[in-house]
Amino acid sequence: MFRELVLILALVAYPLRAAAAPPDVDLELVLAVDTSGSMDMEEARVQRLGYLEALRHPDFIKAVKGGYLGRIAIGYFEWAGRVEESSVVAWQVIEDAEDAKAFAAKLEARSIDTRHGTSLSSAIRFGTKLIETNAYFGARRVLDVSGDGYNNTGLPIAVTRDDALARGIVINGLVILIRPTNSTVPLDQYYAECVIGGPGSFMVPVRKAEDLASAVRQKLLLEVSGLAPGWAPRLASMTPPVDCLIGEKYPGFLEPASRRPTR
Repeated sequence: MFRELVLILALVAYPLRAAAAPPDVDLELVLAVDTSGSMDMEEARVQRLGYLEALRHPDFIKAVKGGYLGRIAIGYFEWAGRVEESSVVAWQVIEDAEDAKAFAAKLEARSIDTRHGTSLSSAIRFGTKLIETNAYFGARRVLDVSGDGYNNTGLPIAVTRDDALARGIVINGLVILIRPTNSTVPLDQYYAECVIGGPGSFMVPVRKAEDLASAVRQKLLLEVSGLAPGWAPRLASMTPPVDCLIGEKYPGFLEPASRRPTR
């Protein structure tokens, strides 16, 4: 009953957008980037550098131009326990290298901060709102979420995920596995069953800090091209299915070991 009520309230707040006009961009893409406290500053800097390099890379522009219309609309924000409005880089149409460089410059000018909490549900809800209320109409709509932890505050992750999928938004993931947790549920398994979804959805796992920048670029190129990776991560066989509320039930226990408070 609670889940149905939340979905009804979400639909009232952000009604489904009617598909009345032909697309004016190939893709509406929102980058939702994890800056929670479990990310140390060096990881946050490497992650930011990965996005900057990806946006400026010739292959990114080639992928944009390879679309039917040859243009995409892109937005960006950072999240932790909640979304900071000041982290939003407003929507911009990208058609050529100069557009991409301009968007990257806006991102580069933002300070890098990490904050407490991990609310994937807030990130998905905020990203859904950005996509539903922008001025563009894309042939595809993708919310790209990076993260290194389990949802532990805000609405249940499955509620906001299902609402986004009902609106035709595909959710992809960059799963940061650099610092392991004590959970019996692998984070990539959690993302597969509780976070990502929609036609062609995928996730890219990152296990080493030095691979983070290249993984960001790989993911962005796949999304712009409308392709799925030619491989699938090997996930542990689990019965019963993942409890998508595991982060809310054991928030401290599931933090990466190096970030848990000592007594």
